[in-house]
Amino acid sequence: MKEVTIYTTLTCPFCYKAKKLLNKLGVSFNEISVDLKPKLREEMAAKAGKTSVPQIWFGDSHIGGCDDLYALHDAGSLSKALS
Repeated sequence: MKEVTIYTTLTCPFCYKAKKLLNKLGVSFNEISVDLKPKLREEMAAKAGKTSVPQIWFGDSHIGGCDDLYALHDAGSLSKALS
């Protein structure tokens, strides 16, 4: 399984929603909080091309945000994307 990385903030409901789905599916992930950490947020934005959270990676592949994660799940493609 690919390593999952998710950039989050404490006040983002979509971050909690994405983490809830990953936890429900038993997918472990590395969470990087960008709260009050402008350098980490800049790093995330440079990699993702977006400043919004969450931003999610499966290995080196940028998945996108919460809606993108749920779209993969709803399409039945999440397991394939993780392998």
